[in-house]
Amino acid sequence: MKKAFPILTVLTALLLAYAFYEAIWIAPMERTMGDVQRIFYYHVPSAWTAFLLFFVNLVASVIYLVRKNAWADAVAVVSAEVGVVFCTVVLVTGPIWARPVWGIWWTWDIRLTTTLVLWLIYVSYLVLRRFSESSQTPKLAAVLAIFGALDVPLVYFSIWFFRTQHPQPVIGGGGSIDPRMLHVLLINWLAFSCLALLIGWARYRLEWLQREVEEAQALESLLGDQGPSPLAASAKHPLDKSHGTVGSQ
Repeated sequence: MKKAFPILTVLTALLLAYAFYEAIWIAPMERTMGDVQRIFYYHVPSAWTAFLLFFVNLVASVIYLVRKNAWADAVAVVSAEVGVVFCTVVLVTGPIWARPVWGIWWTWDIRLTTTLVLWLIYVSYLVLRRFSESSQTPKLAAVLAIFGALDVPLVYFSIWFFRTQHPQPVIGGGGSIDPRMLHVLLINWLAFSCLALLIGWARYRLEWLQREVEEAQALESLLGDQGPSPLAASAKHPLDKSHGTVGSQ
């Protein structure tokens, strides 16, 4: 596994570079929006990757609630952290795209609003995990994660059922997209997914090591608070008495 990590790192870097080249120089220019539309190749894949990570968080949270597996709890934490990163990219690139196209940075559009709510839910999840020291924290966080995951389909399908500032879906829902644009979009999503896997892998290893250190420290503290064991005390007493006898002689 250790050898696979640097290989994945190199492949991800190459894929990201290729995806950037395709998005900036190869993909055709959109007729109405011009070059600003190229942010589409980062905005949409970031959203899809965030949704995928929140789904992983949902599955891991359910597994933890059912089986109390430590690895599932660790996966839930890591996927939420990385998912928030990609969701943040969505919220940053969206207004950058909207300003020249809509003439405004932000509007309380249904998709924008539900995406912001999604981001706030998972930020709250991470705050809970970071600052609560209760033994019930993992369970409460898992319940919050399940609640947060319910917002994902609302974000995705909001433009299907409501009138919004966003255009209609370009994939499904009667929309259309130039095949060359779709090709570049999927390449960027693959690159972003590999990046998410790489970051998540590294973060999972760090999370697991941190938990092992905390368990070792807790065990050491517990043993230290108990003081010398009765066995050690009984073993020491005859030896001291023996030395005293020798000294008296």
